[in-house]
Amino acid sequence: MAYKTVTAEEAVKVIKSGDRIHLSSVAVTPHALIRAMVERGRNKEFENVRIQHIHTEGPAPYAEAEFEGIFQLESFFVGGNVRKATQAGYADYIPVFLSETQKLIRQGYLKVNVAMVQVSPPDKHGFVSLGTSVDATLAAIETADVVIAQVNKFVPRAWGDAMISIKEIDYFVEHDEQLYIHNNAPLSEIERAIGRNVAALVEDGACLQMGIGGIPNAVLAELGNHKDLGVHTEMFSDGILPLVEKGVVNGKRKQIDKGKMVASFLMGSQALYDFIDDNPEVAMMDVGHTNGIQVIRKNHKVTAINSALSVDITGQVCADSIGTTHYSGVGGQIDFIRGAGHSEGGKPIIAMPSVTSKGVSKISPTLMEGAGVVTTRSNMHWLVTEYGAINLYGKTLQDRARAIISVAHPDHREMLDKAAFERFGSHYHFVSGK
Repeated sequence: MAYKTVTAEEAVKVIKSGDRIHLSSVAVTPHALIRAMVERGRNKEFENVRIQHIHTEGPAPYAEAEFEGIFQLESFFVGGNVRKATQAGYADYIPVFLSETQKLIRQGYLKVNVAMVQVSPPDKHGFVSLGTSVDATLAAIETADVVIAQVNKFVPRAWGDAMISIKEIDYFVEHDEQLYIHNNAPLSEIERAIGRNVAALVEDGACLQMGIGGIPNAVLAELGNHKDLGVHTEMFSDGILPLVEKGVVNGKRKQIDKGKMVASFLMGSQALYDFIDDNPEVAMMDVGHTNGIQVIRKNHKVTAINSALSVDITGQVCADSIGTTHYSGVGGQIDFIRGAGHSEGGKPIIAMPSVTSKGVSKISPTLMEGAGVVTTRSNMHWLVTEYGAINLYGKTLQDRARAIISVAHPDHREMLDKAAFERFGSHYHFVSGK
């Protein structure tokens, strides 16, 4: 279907001082539009422009110190490309559950003036696809004063909420460029051990939520003999593809979106992007659907696998900061911890190595001062390390401490046990038989 195009430079002329800009995320970050916007900022054609997005890949020059007073990044998740700028105070972070990012936009807490997105070319019916990321971008498109779309032939034609009419778009900018590719690193022995321990908790017919990285891939590598697994997640990556090919992942036992793999954004290889292209078995959905607790709980045996930076001996989970130094974000961890906890037969799981790459215990007597508690101790169920899996749900503080210490690295157990004794008193050792 025909549509009128302009250059990126012409399109971004709509941006004015004080505007809030929403950028589409992850692999479909609209870099052609960003470059044109940044050039206007460099020429000081506006000031105090606020930018919001979840997590972007590639350069993020608008977050750099040189644009102080021109751009202000207020991200929903702190990715590696903006981490240093955020920690230095030149960029900032909005604490929010991933499920509610769309709520902030739709209910007017964050008024979007210009949405800058990336889409596939229109089909014969006049629809484009948001491709690999719907997340909160659909809400921005619905509510923005102006929508600018970078039309890119490399954006896959994903189904679900990703499909939008060209009538929703004000300016089209044609610019083809390959999407960001993420290649998985080889699995470590620790990741493989964690993967085995988590996979042992996954039942046939389970509905999976997991992200990207070594631990999710290690878990998926251990699920080849499982049956009838489903997927309802905020994101998935290449590790799921072999299970789809084998028929292990088929969604037959899901209670909602039966037979469909549901996600809100994706990142991975070209093979992953090719897989979702024009694939009716994949539904790319609004983050309010993928991460809404009331939606997640409808499926049975929701098995939610998330990670952490540190856990204390009572089960408090820090996943977004190292002390007061902000590192990432709340993301969808609580959405799925709570959703899986309310699912019939569900299993909320926190999986992590017992120590950092420098040998520091990730299990500690107390969280570091200033650390953000993402998952509270009352939300905790399963904790998994390379040394085992323990369920904390319904356990007392002292019983939790004993269980958590049992999956800590052996080199640190004595220190942790001493800290538990000092915290809980002599009764702690009396019950544990020491």
